Amino acid sequence: LVSVRRHQRALEDTMALLLSVSFERRYQEWHSRQALGDKVVFVAIWFSATLAACIYSALREGAGLDELVGRGIMHAIVTSVLSGVVLSFAYGIVHVCRSLTIMIDAFCSDVVHQESAQRVAHIWNMTQAILRKASLSVEHCLLGLCFVLVFAVPLLLLDFLHSDGAPILTMIPTLCVTCGVLYLLLLASTISEQCTRVPALVNALSFGEGTEAARQQTVDYICSSAAGFYVFGARLTTVSVLKFMYVWCIFVVGLLTKLRTS
Repeated sequence: LVSVRRHQRALEDTMALLLSVSFERRYQEWHSRQALGDKVVFVAIWFSATLAACIYSALREGAGLDELVGRGIMHAIVTSVLSGVVLSFAYGIVHVCRSLTIMIDAFCSDVVHQESAQRVAHIWNMTQAILRKASLSVEHCLLGLCFVLVFAVPLLLLDFLHSDGAPILTMIPTLCVTCGVLYLLLLASTISEQCTRVPALVNALSFGEGTEAARQQTVDYICSSAAGFYVFGARLTTVSVLKFMYVWCIFVVGLLTKLRTS
């Protein structure tokens, strides 16, 4: 919340810039479909977490679903609110990342119709500037969500070890929030992956006779720009996200096995 408050102006400027690019290049319908899909995913994740918390609250009291009106309702409300806050922040960054992916796709679609390699370099310069500005605007929130993902490990273990006969239900809300954050990280990493495929596309284009040197200079400029999604100077890639998920899973399994055997 503090990070969003401090960077509110930057976030507003970034979204206005991304929407203006989308409007100028006539990709609103595509953007709307993608945003709707992301919204459905996060609403489904939040609903699953809330439903699991409600069912567990009823079963913990040894009653049916009518017990939700009584003593177990507080647990369900707290879980619903907390998961909703975290998933709301994640969806906000997903919305920004989705706009960036569409912006790169729009560049690749428009570059085919360009007649000058210098013009392509100029458009790419503006594109990577928008990428950097958007990354700087959301990096603090993204880092906070990563800490949420890391601290979800002991919470999962505590829920599993101290559950009252329904360990799966206790873990579902935390797992749902974890899936939402992982969805965000994978989407953000695809931005960098998209940028790595742009030089090959530009190198395959023809800008007329005698423009091979200018085209090669443009390709070298795009490669050396190392555009992508950055978090505090570190380029976020799919490989780094998969490595993080692998280490995270190994840590969870190892710690859970150690606790169960002891």
